[in-house]
Amino acid sequence: MKKILFTLAMMLTFALLLVGCGSSDASSGSSSDSSAEETKEITIGYFPNINHVPAMVAKSEGYYEDRLGDNIKIKYQTFPDGASFMDALKTGEIEAGLVGPGPAMNNYTNGADVKIIAAGSTGGTVVLARDGSGIETVEDIASKTFITPRVGCTHDVQFETYMKELGITSKRINGTMIHQTGKPATYQAMFETGKVDVAVAPEPWASVLQQKTGAKVIIPADEVSFGKTLPASVLVTSGSLIEENPELIQNIVDAHKDATDFINENPEEAKAIAINDIKEITNQELSKEVIDGSWENIGFTYEVDEEAIQAFGDSSYDLEFLKEKPDFEDLIDTQFID
Repeated sequence: MKKILFTLAMMLTFALLLVGCGSSDASSGSSSDSSAEETKEITIGYFPNINHVPAMVAKSEGYYEDRLGDNIKIKYQTFPDGASFMDALKTGEIEAGLVGPGPAMNNYTNGADVKIIAAGSTGGTVVLARDGSGIETVEDIASKTFITPRVGCTHDVQFETYMKELGITSKRINGTMIHQTGKPATYQAMFETGKVDVAVAPEPWASVLQQKTGAKVIIPADEVSFGKTLPASVLVTSGSLIEENPELIQNIVDAHKDATDFINENPEEAKAIAINDIKEITNQELSKEVIDGSWENIGFTYEVDEEAIQAFGDSSYDLEFLKEKPDFEDLIDTQFID
């Protein structure tokens, strides 16, 4: 009887040891899984204008979160112009985002590590004259003051290309037009105080100028140089990030494509999202009429017209924004949208 009791006690002790070992292994595995699921942060950049609605929609509908998964936290950062956006991309402050093709091209030619991976929109650049400026035709702009977001930005190149074909250039290249720069959200005040005569305005600010100040459209969005073919915004990232994590970039592009499809399938909902997002960023609430007018001047697509981008770059060189004639073959990487 004692032998039986001793044997049972030994078996129970051994069983308890096994349970203890199993518990230890499970705890170890849980710790490892927790480490593997460490949250990372990705920041997407964009501007508060209608050409950048895909980013606003992706933000509102959670498309980046859906595509990138629970272990990646998505942040959004807005910029007033392409120069500040590109500085953020080069320093790693943002991983990807929407910017005008001009800043992307200019920085690429200066050696920046930037890749265009999709288009965002087309059109949207409108040239308007201030009421009372005396400007009735394009030729009247010759000695007037015009404003763009930055020197050599997308809108600036479109306008100056158009004007140069008419033999009219800015003082920067020995012409007569006077150039100022400023945030598009301030153009209304600039018109109302008479500080500038012409605004080269991205939407929705072009429609704001028409409705709020009585500005006259001198060059419509579909007539300004490259207005029908050039991507007005492009989705960019760095070449190093493409090499390091192509799966991440594919998910970013897929989320961008989801947003573009949403805009084209649900325009009224996309307009409401744009109104809310722009108000949150700029403290300016745009009317539905302004947004409707803007929408007529813009198309949304993720397909990239590579020939149009090269032609735009050649014109930037011709206008002396670039020191060397560019070759954009390695700037554009369409593998993620094909």
